Amino acid sequence: MTAVESRPAGALAASPARWPFRARLMAFVALTKPRIIELLLITTVPVMFLAAEGVPDLWLVVATCLGGYLSAGGANALNMYIDRDIDALMHRTEQRPLVTGIVSPREGLVFGLTLSVVSTVWFAVLVNPLSAALSLLAILFYVVGYTMILKRRTAQNIVWGGIAGCMPVFIGWSAVTNSVSWASLILFLVIFFWTPPHYWPLSMKVKDDYARVGVPMLPVVASNKVVARQIVLYSWVMVAVSLLLWPLGYTGWFYPAVAVVVGAYWMREAYALQSRAKKGLTGAKLKEMRLFHWSITYVSLLFLAVAADPFLR
Repeated sequence: MTAVESRPAGALAASPARWPFRARLMAFVALTKPRIIELLLITTVPVMFLAAEGVPDLWLVVATCLGGYLSAGGANALNMYIDRDIDALMHRTEQRPLVTGIVSPREGLVFGLTLSVVSTVWFAVLVNPLSAALSLLAILFYVVGYTMILKRRTAQNIVWGGIAGCMPVFIGWSAVTNSVSWASLILFLVIFFWTPPHYWPLSMKVKDDYARVGVPMLPVVASNKVVARQIVLYSWVMVAVSLLLWPLGYTGWFYPAVAVVVGAYWMREAYALQSRAKKGLTGAKLKEMRLFHWSITYVSLLFLAVAADPFLR
């Protein structure tokens, strides 16, 4: 018996056809995880400004953003299709469309595959083949590498699975230059080292959910003290890597100034979380979500600085 089958009777009973059209439409939008895609676009567009050393072709920006939405949306829909069994048992995900029954599993699978194919063709035709290949690689890494292989097998799932979330940096750069560069690699690594300390605080808050379904997120298999120490270590590397753009000549003074300020505040929050974990604080007193929420602000400000820097040199 699967996790979905073990759910109380009636939880998935409603036929998709019985739902109102608007509700069904919004459910398909929800399958794409719009909030996550917003974050991906925040890392894509500023890189295009840096690559163009100014304002990139606006049609190219629109085409890249739409392609990125379709690509990430397809991957997210396939992720929900594969994880629908454990999503049904987690409080954080129990209202997802494939769990409530507003979208059937078959519909979710077809929707995800369709978006993935369309996005790859979109990039190949309207952007360039390199961006299409990078987009397809991101989909495969997230769906196969993270969701199917890593997520349920290792506490390092979010570390290596996070590579998929780094790909928009390469895609944004390649869309403008039809190549990758050291600058795009540095920003790729910033997101790579940002992902674990961004996600682990959220995992600390909902670790009982992950433990219930047997997903070995680091906070499930390690103490808060160990997780907080890992967060601090990754944070130091992330901040250090973020400063490499300046000495390598890719930015002027503005970007490193912002990187230092937001990086310093990040480290303050990371060490504060570690201090609370060392004291054995739990629940609301641990305040792990402070760092999670700041992490989103951090990456937004950092990449806005990437976009603004070419105009301030």
